[in-house]
Amino acid sequence: MKAIIAIVVLAAVGMAALFVMSSNTVLTVNPEVKIVGVTTPVTVKISNAHGVRRTAAYIEQGSVRFPLTELKTPAHRFFWRRHQASQTLTFDAGKNKAPNLKEGDARIVVEADSDDLAGHTDSTSFAVKVILAPPRVAPDDAQHYINQGGMELAVMTPGGSWSEAGVKVGKYTFRSFPLPGRPEQRFAMFAYPWDLAENVTPMVFARNLAGTEATGQFWFKLFPKKFRTRDFPIDDALMSKLVNQIDPGGTLAPGPDMLSRFLKINGEMRRRNNRQLADLRLKTEEKVLWNGPFLHWGKEESLFADVRNYLYKGKQVDQQVHLGFDLSDTANAPVHVANDGRVVWAADLGIYGNCVVVDHGYALQSIYGHMNRIDVKEGELVKKDQSLGVAGATGMAGGVHVHFSMQIDGVQVNPREWWDEHWIHDRIMSKLDPEAAKAKSESKAPTVTSQPRAKARGRRKR
Repeated sequence: MKAIIAIVVLAAVGMAALFVMSSNTVLTVNPEVKIVGVTTPVTVKISNAHGVRRTAAYIEQGSVRFPLTELKTPAHRFFWRRHQASQTLTFDAGKNKAPNLKEGDARIVVEADSDDLAGHTDSTSFAVKVILAPPRVAPDDAQHYINQGGMELAVMTPGGSWSEAGVKVGKYTFRSFPLPGRPEQRFAMFAYPWDLAENVTPMVFARNLAGTEATGQFWFKLFPKKFRTRDFPIDDALMSKLVNQIDPGGTLAPGPDMLSRFLKINGEMRRRNNRQLADLRLKTEEKVLWNGPFLHWGKEESLFADVRNYLYKGKQVDQQVHLGFDLSDTANAPVHVANDGRVVWAADLGIYGNCVVVDHGYALQSIYGHMNRIDVKEGELVKKDQSLGVAGATGMAGGVHVHFSMQIDGVQVNPREWWDEHWIHDRIMSKLDPEAAKAKSESKAPTVTSQPRAKARGRRKR
């Protein structure tokens, strides 16, 4: 009897120990899901040293629970496994899995049972918004003539369930803003970037928070451009000057020799600085700040989208694209802002040296690089022709000049169009404010005066 009791006690102790040693499951949803549409994937990381024998997911709306997935494996209650690696479960939480799902609030629940004696059930849940109505978008019926490397403006009318609208051109996306005076419509100024093939079709788009997208094609004609390629010889003296000017301590571009440091600055830092410039697109005002054509000054030394082959000791060691114009100027000459706007950057910017960026509204911005001195501050309003500072040769500049470029929604474009008052009127302002543009055109129309009838008949045609 004592032996039997001992065996029972030992078994009970063993069972209790196995129960205590049973583990719990950690469930982590990554990436976070906030919106559910027609088809929405959910990925859950499942972490349990003993593994799991059942995993299930549901979406709850009101008092109704809709099953999404359930997986089961053979149980290991007494002789469970040890040190099991985390596993990933991906399932669909959209309407295609729950046909009776309705638009509105819902909650997703994920459960997992530990694969051991206790078989603890652990769960995680999170709130989601169900969006099922598709977006719609209608493009304008205007004719869009686009220069490669230049830009245009398109108007669109989004509808249905949408959260974002704009224009897509290949891999580039340009956001839209409410059209002044017609809030039911939106417009986007967009570029046809210099590096895209000639067969890319720009399209308006509208998408909802669930990721469903509608597109529409508008009439356009592209004028392809061939951009210049130039050899750019560099020697040890020039490399040393430029590298030590940008990175005198060797912390930004460390390397075993001057050439490797130069290539790091000319490549990696150039891409990083251009990304910084593109990110400034978010610092914009939703209104027109510019006034008339943009100012052009200086002699054009380098043109927009010049492809530069860097030659060292007769061999090509690098190739980069120069986005903007190099406008030659004299030392200590003032740098004038091309149009009205607000300063959104006024500091050093790597290869651009002392740099100022001015926002002109609706994500249109102008860039001034290589300055010797900056006389404005971020947030300051500036007027056309106002001095921003003094020209110089800071950054990746071999001599005194101003690097001038423009960008729309973070994509750099050829500034030449914005130097043309007629282009601004025809391609931009006539669509942004048709009545004002029409009045301006009529005010500039030549005055026609009547001539005496006899003189009119007697005039010969030439």
